[in-house]
Amino acid sequence: MRAENHTRTALDAAAVQLAVLRPAGLWQAVEVTALTGSTNADLLARAVAGAAEGLVLAAEEQQAGRGRLGRAWVSPPRAALTFSLLLRPGGIPPARRGWLPLLAGVAVATAVRAVAAVDAQLKWPNDILVGPAKLGGILAEAAGDAVVIGLGLNVSTEAAELPPPGPGALPATSLLLSSQGAAVPTREALLSEILAGTERWYQAWRQVGGDPERCGLRAAYIRLCGTIGRSVRVELPAGQGFSGLAVGVDPDGRLLVRESSSSGSPGSGLPGSGSPGSVRAVAAGDVVHLR
Repeated sequence: MRAENHTRTALDAAAVQLAVLRPAGLWQAVEVTALTGSTNADLLARAVAGAAEGLVLAAEEQQAGRGRLGRAWVSPPRAALTFSLLLRPGGIPPARRGWLPLLAGVAVATAVRAVAAVDAQLKWPNDILVGPAKLGGILAEAAGDAVVIGLGLNVSTEAAELPPPGPGALPATSLLLSSQGAAVPTREALLSEILAGTERWYQAWRQVGGDPERCGLRAAYIRLCGTIGRSVRVELPAGQGFSGLAVGVDPDGRLLVRESSSSGSPGSGLPGSGSPGSVRAVAAGDVVHLR
């Protein structure tokens, strides 16, 4: 089922429920609200109140949508998929829970390729790209034993409706702008495929105790990740940074970067800093793809 590019109908929760809810499945409810501040904030509050795993909350419009590093997520009503997932990965070591946003990224990129025939790739740790432009983003937040994963994906957004890129941010795009004139898939079809893929990977990952190698998640992520094999600049939370070649992702989901001789990080006093040619594992930071 495909929609015309200009059509922005309300998201049909019943159609998505019919596609993804099943006995003994992960997803227990799919809810759609017309307007909220942030679906992540809403689900975090419900998680603290004891809500069970498997809740999906989508919003037609968010007034306080958030990305990483405090960045805002802005989209016209009904032009994007903006939704959050409530998971409770009990029994998974905390270090391995860093794979959850990467797992969601694999599900999103795979769904976009399958449903929209758009060559989506992943930028570590949380961006969905089409070429050099950002199609969507992912934000994972924890509350006790719960993890809420928020996802935003531009679907029918026109060029004039996209926000200008801020300092250091990527230009934005949408499926409409990336589809080369083809009709854009319905949001129901996209959301259903994303949820189905997330369920498959999450259950496989949990069955092996969060080991991304044994369930094939690490290999799938590497195949879809446009960061690996690229020269990058890593801006660390403390304000320092370094440059190098992204060479892989380790078992905890950290980006592995081989330092270049010009990075200037030796002697910085930062944990894990080393000499040119050494490989550093980056758990958190802003990564810039270099030409």
